Amino acid sequence: MDWLSTLFTGTGTAHSIFLLALTIAGGILLGRIRIFGISLGVTFVLFVGILLSHFGMTMNPELLHLFQEFGLILFVFSIGLQVGPGFFSSLRTGGLKLNLIAMGVVFTGVVTAIGLHYITGLDMASMVGVLSGAVTNTPGLGAAQQAFMDITGSMNSQIATGYAVAYPLGVVGIIISIILLRFIFSVDVKKEQKRLDTESDDTSISAIALSLIVRNPSLFGKTIEQLNRMLSDYSFVISRHWNIATNTISVASSQTVLHEGDRIFIITTEQDHEFLKGYVGDEMELDRKMWIPTDSKLVSNRFVITNKELNGKRLGSLKLRQLEGVNVTRINRAGVDMVAMPSLPLQLGDKLTVVGSEAAMDKIKQIVGDSVKHLHEPNLIGIFLGIALGILLGSIPFNIPGVPQPVKLGLAGGPLIVAILLSRFGYRYHIITYTTQSANLMLREIGITLFLACVGLGAGGSFVETLNNGGWAWVGYGIIITMLPILLIGALALKVWKINYFTLMGLLAGSTTDPPALAYSNSFSGNGAPMVGYATVYPLTMFMRVISAQLLILLYCA
Repeated sequence: MDWLSTLFTGTGTAHSIFLLALTIAGGILLGRIRIFGISLGVTFVLFVGILLSHFGMTMNPELLHLFQEFGLILFVFSIGLQVGPGFFSSLRTGGLKLNLIAMGVVFTGVVTAIGLHYITGLDMASMVGVLSGAVTNTPGLGAAQQAFMDITGSMNSQIATGYAVAYPLGVVGIIISIILLRFIFSVDVKKEQKRLDTESDDTSISAIALSLIVRNPSLFGKTIEQLNRMLSDYSFVISRHWNIATNTISVASSQTVLHEGDRIFIITTEQDHEFLKGYVGDEMELDRKMWIPTDSKLVSNRFVITNKELNGKRLGSLKLRQLEGVNVTRINRAGVDMVAMPSLPLQLGDKLTVVGSEAAMDKIKQIVGDSVKHLHEPNLIGIFLGIALGILLGSIPFNIPGVPQPVKLGLAGGPLIVAILLSRFGYRYHIITYTTQSANLMLREIGITLFLACVGLGAGGSFVETLNNGGWAWVGYGIIITMLPILLIGALALKVWKINYFTLMGLLAGSTTDPPALAYSNSFSGNGAPMVGYATVYPLTMFMRVISAQLLILLYCA
């Protein structure tokens, strides 16, 4: 039975993967347990890893480090792919405020650590380790260790010990703080969801339908092409035309002539709605079905873009109206309906609403693809190219005046930023980053469970020993550093700055660079708000966490 003993206690590749699988499976099973209706989910993977490591089941250190970093890369990269399309719009609509709040969490945590250093007399090197563990920031730990070595020429094991002691309860403390904010301020989850739905409506692109009667004399005898040129600064598409003289409905073409009393069916935005109504004529309450009478040959279909050659091309370049006699009225992307402007770049997975004759629909299907099966095929080139570029970006040293050592975004910040950029702008270079929701979730969950398992297996060996040798006080310091900034800034964010609770959950997880807290927030919320909040503040927060850890070492340990 030596083979079985080797499998459980050895150091080879089979043992390492076997141990990881046991840790992850056990953690996920325990994560299903709810206490007072609350579950920590995949966070239990961390504690299972600590338990197994405490009883001697350890991994090869090099393999441990490899799986830990690769898991973190997969996790943050998949988050970037999902939130990227909405990331920049979130910056325009409130990202500055979110980042300022996150910086408040970072600043308060650093000040708390400095205060504890003077109150308790604990050396700053150990306190920086506790700080990094309390906010679950591994890059900060590495930056502190590197800065200490550059200054003294030797490593300080106390930095890593402080991190290992504070990290487990740091993970839990962040989640508990988020939960406490909900109960302390009696957050109504249903009201927050309704408010989120209202706030997330992007009126600059969201499409609405409008039926108008032509009353403006300056439009009589004008073609739709002329009207489009006259109102080129506004977002709208005229889908159908009702000639009142002949009582016929047709697909609106560029040469369709408008007459007094004609009806037109327009797809536009909320912000342009009032102008168009005032400029064209009277709005009329007309059931949308009336625009497609039973004796008409007009139909409205929805097609999915699966033709990879269309990725990045502008809608107008397809010339569907001129060549096929159809109108594209809306484009649905990631659940949001947008006005089908000719200048809008298309992306794989977009859903087009097309109005035209039945005969034209088969041709449109051939052009756009409309094969859902193709969407299920993974686009691995974009994923691995993005990871490679992310690691490259994360490895670039940035020199900051007054700081003797360069800082880096690391293996978390670099891939996240690249994933956001690729998912938003990759189509311009014909890079396909589309992944189905299930595929993205699979990548994300594999990444976070690998990361947590490795952190637990790495910290468990010295965890109990450190606690027995006075480490309980360090645990207390870590809890203070974890919870005080979150509760203080979180209270201000909810009551003073009126931040949506779901967004705040992601913001606080991002301000502490804590993937398990984000995983908990995602499972609790059931919407994408925590991920957007997390991704909005994560890049700047990661940078500031690394900088602050280095500065504390340089200022207090030189």
